Amino acid sequence: MSRRTFHLNAFLMGVGHHEAAWRHPRTDERNVLDVRHFQELGRIAERGKLDSVFFADNLAVGPRIERNTLAVFEPVTLLSAIAAVTEHVGLIATASTTYNEPFNLARKFASLDHISGGRAGWNIVTSGNEDEAFNFGYDAIPEHARRYERATEFVQVALGLWDTWESSAIVLDTERGTFADPAKVHTLDHHGERFKVRGPLNSPRSPQGRPLLVQAGSSESGKEFAARYAEAVFTAQRTLAEGQRFYRDLKARLAGYGRAADELKVLPGLVPFIADTPEQARALEREFTELISPDYALRQLSSMLGVDLTEHALDAPLPPLPAEHEIQGGKSRFTLVKELAEQENLTVRGLIAKLGGGRGHRTFAGTPEQVADELQTWFEAGAADGFNIMPPYLPGGLTDFVDRVVPILQERGLFRTEYTADTLRGHYGLEPVESRFAASNSAVSA
Repeated sequence: MSRRTFHLNAFLMGVGHHEAAWRHPRTDERNVLDVRHFQELGRIAERGKLDSVFFADNLAVGPRIERNTLAVFEPVTLLSAIAAVTEHVGLIATASTTYNEPFNLARKFASLDHISGGRAGWNIVTSGNEDEAFNFGYDAIPEHARRYERATEFVQVALGLWDTWESSAIVLDTERGTFADPAKVHTLDHHGERFKVRGPLNSPRSPQGRPLLVQAGSSESGKEFAARYAEAVFTAQRTLAEGQRFYRDLKARLAGYGRAADELKVLPGLVPFIADTPEQARALEREFTELISPDYALRQLSSMLGVDLTEHALDAPLPPLPAEHEIQGGKSRFTLVKELAEQENLTVRGLIAKLGGGRGHRTFAGTPEQVADELQTWFEAGAADGFNIMPPYLPGGLTDFVDRVVPILQERGLFRTEYTADTLRGHYGLEPVESRFAASNSAVSA
């Protein structure tokens, strides 16, 4: 029996996840505007045999514009450019179910899957940012439960649209003049509470059948949604015990949807500061922390917690916070930040420093061996199926992980030494998905 190995995704953001990355001499701030920078990141990830790269998305400027860099490129467009210079690494993009329509989104991801030869993944989000709501005709964030209700029907429609073409529908018979077999192209005729979609999709079935489905919410609604649909979950836990509880909880929910435990991979986030010695790694982390702009960090923290902290004293504890049920934005991130401040008795300044690297994801400073040890511990202790690596600065942070940590993991038999699959679904141990219409036709003909 072969040894269980884990999955590695590179979560890429501008010139690094640390909010001060663009100000640090290890980065070139101009790279945020240069597609060649992101293409090179894709090549570095592929050199390390990583399962995938991932780009988040936000549909508003928000508080970043003076003190931090924007995510300049729409992620599906950007990943199409990365697809052109890579052959194996998976390509995952965030897209919102609140501010998109199922038909347009299904077509985008089908196109990316075709362009990349079967490497597309969709990170499904419901969007909990007030500034985003203002850009789409809302006066406030749509209520949390309603967003997940819409997301459920949205995903059902997208899955249905991807199914409208059977994999054998394309004929390309030039002699007879037949492009496609109309008997294998189906209407959807979805009539739901929120969507009315006829179909079929105007894109043939893609190499994977549909993209890998990823989810990142850890609220109760988010975990139920993940148990029903997700094939990978990006999550934020700061301690091993928290990671183990989340892992057991999420895996236990799968049976309720007729799914096996290995059909969903849990990937906690890690922001690694890597250096030759532990002291050098911690010093590197401090360099970044000292570059944080407090006014920007306070606006970010205000958005996470649902209270205005822009005039709050940096060396005071947090003020009283709303109850979780009052939060309509990111409930899981609100809970994580609130508990972090309470458990470690942090001032606002201390909390800002803790969050600067990854907005609540676990930060770890150490040698390549120590980073590898940490990942192995979580994996073998039942807290992870793999990891969402979030380099604090780019490209150097990704290069250090690929060239210094990955070889250690490979030597320990924990990670692949070569790609063994051609698709993103294959990297995650999943098969391509056939159209449910094809299954129906087979049943009828049999």
